[in-house]
This record gives sequence, structure tokens and C-alpha cells, in this order.
Amino acid sequence: MSDDTTMMQPIVDPDALHLVVLTGMSGGGKTVALRALEDLEFYCVDNMPAELIPQLVAAVSQGEHGPRRRIAVGVDVRNRRVDLQRMPHVLSELSAAGVHVHLIFLDSRDDVLIKRYSETRRRHPLAIERRSLADSIAEERRLLRPLVSIAEKVIDSSDLNVHQLRRLFATGYAAASDGTTLLFESFAYRRGLPPDADFVFDARCLPNPHWEPRLRPFSGKDLPVREFLDANPVVNEYYGDVARWLETWLPRFEGEDRSYVTVSIGCTGGRHRSVYLVERLARHFRSERGNVLTFHRELE
Repeated sequence: MSDDTTMMQPIVDPDALHLVVLTGMSGGGKTVALRALEDLEFYCVDNMPAELIPQLVAAVSQGEHGPRRRIAVGVDVRNRRVDLQRMPHVLSELSAAGVHVHLIFLDSRDDVLIKRYSETRRRHPLAIERRSLADSIAEERRLLRPLVSIAEKVIDSSDLNVHQLRRLFATGYAAASDGTTLLFESFAYRRGLPPDADFVFDARCLPNPHWEPRLRPFSGKDLPVREFLDANPVVNEYYGDVARWLETWLPRFEGEDRSYVTVSIGCTGGRHRSVYLVERLARHFRSERGNVLTFHRELE
């Protein structure tokens, strides 16, 4: 077991059947990690009961539309206690059957978890009447002790932001494919530039759906906004210029053995134009390369 967050165990045999089990403390980053793996074309299921994991692996790996060789499940204290207790046995049986099992435990310091909960106003899954947040976290640690003791990797996310955590998983579990991992990220200028951006493109010059009352509630992922922007020649010209620039210069960075490149696109609110462009660029580059991720800072 290791807590060195600078190294991840890569998937060295992409043809084998791999199961990544993400568990850990609530607020430790499991959802972020699961989304990163989903972007890497893992078949992902959250809050999976232990007794159903073998059935999931069997069904997905022998799917009628073609077998999937990379699966990720999230397991946490929302599971029944008997499921948590059975988890080591279930994973051991899967490993004996030839499945490459990777149990990853996402942890964080108690003071950081308390701060995260206070900022998001989320309710801890073990919170009950007369139990404080600190007591709920302590109980969660007790219940998860059998899993942390057998984890292949323990990641302390206390000092990692969302971008760094996604990068950690992308560079670790995209290792089965060749080439640089490409992350497209949307953001709002009013909240500042992303700290890890390699390239930044400013989309504030484009028509803003925010000023269309019927479009304001939507995001750049939604069809009404996409249709509005698709129909504008200036938007298409901007998209084409950015795509061609990246197609020209990304190979230069890959030639320098860069494992990760982040392309950030910003607009005023980070909900419409930047999200639309990130999704459109990601679709384009996924058609010709692997390891393409997306992240929408203001939406997530």
C-alpha cells in the first residue's frame, strides 16, 4: 500500500480485463476520479453493491455489442455494511478468476473533509441526528478500514485540486494507449484562469447565448444552445481555427514525450460558449486519437 500521489500503477496489459474499484472517504474525490476514468472509456458504475460486482464484470466483459476490457466501480459507505465486509472476499475471487483488480482508496485529512462539506453544504452519508460531522467522518474511517488495508493505492487528495486529481488518474490509467492525454477544459474568466492550463483560448468574442432568455437556463451541452451556436458562421470559423491550430502543434508536444496537455477555453460565465467549444473539440479529437478528456469547471 502506498500514499505516493506522484505515481500511479499503469495498466500495462490493455488486452486483459481490468477492474478499478474506487473507494474512500466521502469528499475525497471519488466522483472526480470516476469521471476521469469514464472519459478514458472505462465502463463506470457508482455506488455498486459488492455482491453485484462479479455479475457486472461478467455482463460488461461479454456484452453483445462487444466486450469491454476496462471497468470502474465506485464503492463507499452508502453500501450496506455487510457489502463492505464482503468486499475483500469478492475482489479476491475476481482476481483468482483472472481479472486484474485495482483497489484505489481516496483519502483526505479530516480538517479538509470538514471544510469541503461546509463549502458545498452537502450532507455526509452517515450524518444522523445528534452526530456531528467530525463523528460521522470518524465512523466512516472505521467502516472503511478493511478496504484501506488491502488497497493497491491510497491517494491523499488533501492538497490536490480537481484538475490535479483528474490529471493523476488520466496519466496513470491512460497508459495503455499511445500518445499524449489531451484535456479540454471550460472556465469562466470572472473566476480566474485555470492554474494548469497549457493553452488558453478566449471565446468571449463569440455571440453569447446568455442574452437569449430561452437559452439562459441551458448549458453548452444542451441541444438548444448547440443549435444556436452551430448556426453562427463566426462560431464555426473560430472553432475551425482552434482545431487546425491544435492539429498543427499538438504533434510537436507529443514529440517531446509530454504525457498530458490541457487546452482551456474561457468565456464570461463558463456555461455556454466555452462548454460548447470544449465538447465539440473533444468529439473531433476523439475521432482520431485516444485519451481525450473534458472538464467543465463551472458546471462541475
